[in-house]
Amino acid sequence: MNETHTTGPDPVRIGIVSISDRASTGVYEDKGLPALQEWLGRALQNPITFEPRLIPDEQARISATLIELVDAGCSLVLTTGGTGPALRDVTPEATLAVAHKEMPGFGEQMRQISLAFVPTAILSRQVAVVRDQSLIINLPGQPKAIAETLEGLKNADGTQRINGIFAAVPYCIDLIGGPYLETHDAVCKAFRPKSALRPAR
Repeated sequence: MNETHTTGPDPVRIGIVSISDRASTGVYEDKGLPALQEWLGRALQNPITFEPRLIPDEQARISATLIELVDAGCSLVLTTGGTGPALRDVTPEATLAVAHKEMPGFGEQMRQISLAFVPTAILSRQVAVVRDQSLIINLPGQPKAIAETLEGLKNADGTQRINGIFAAVPYCIDLIGGPYLETHDAVCKAFRPKSALRPAR
C-alpha cells in the first residue's frame, strides 16, 4: 500500500520535565524547560505540542509524572536535573522504575560528550528507557550541557566531531511505533537506515 504524505511532518507531543527542589519552589528561575523547548523548536520540523512540568526531586513524584506524560501520548519525554550522586538526585531511579526497556547507549554517549569538557562527567548517571510507545531520556541540568548532549560536538568547519544523542532519537521512535520525526540538518541530522527513510515530499 503506497502512502503519500503531502500534509507536512507528523505532529508530535513531547513531555519536558525539569526536576529541581529549588526551582520548583521559586527559589530561582528554572532554565531547564526553556532550554529544552528552544532546542527542540530549532531541531525539529514537526509541529510540537509541549507538555512542560516543573517538579521537586522526589522519586515517587518523578515516576508518576513520567507515567502521566506517556499516558497523555508523549512520544518523547526529556528530563533535566537530578542525575548526579547527591542524596536528592533520584531522577535515574525514578526513570528506571517506570521502564519497560532500558536503552543504555544513550547514557554512555552523553557521558562521552560531557567528558570532552569536564572530568566530572563520570559522575553523571543519566539513563534512557522505553515505556509503552514512548522514549524517556534523562539529560544534564545546565542549558549549555543540554544542547551539547543533544547536538554533539562539531569541528570548526561544521563537520560532526562527536555525535549527539538526538541523531538516534527519530529512528528509535520509529521502532517503538511513534511519529516520524524530521530534523533540521543544520542543527542535528537524524540518522536512519535507507530502508526506514520516507520518500521526500
